[in-house]
Amino acid sequence: MSDDDYVYDEDSGEWVPAAELADKRQLAAQIEVRDAVGNLLAGGDQVTLVKDLDVKGAGQTLKRGTLIKSIRLTGDPQEIDCRYEGIKGLVLRAEFVRKR
Repeated sequence: MSDDDYVYDEDSGEWVPAAELADKRQLAAQIEVRDAVGNLLAGGDQVTLVKDLDVKGAGQTLKRGTLIKSIRLTGDPQEIDCRYEGIKGLVLRAEFVRKR
């Protein structure tokens, strides 16, 4: 679409430039993931655990204060994907981590 194209925005009930509507929808599609204290998390951040967690299937307990490096965001605003020594496919809830 060119800058001269206008489309009808059903949310506002107005005709807006197509580029503006596309930007608005892209921002709405981005998911905000927040840690236990409300800090915004991004891919590649380092986090620490705020409580002891039993890891199902691994037979391990991750202790409070454990550093998790290089997290990856998933499509869920409450889950982060990460890697830890000896545990493959570790998914943590954002409410149990704090940004470092």
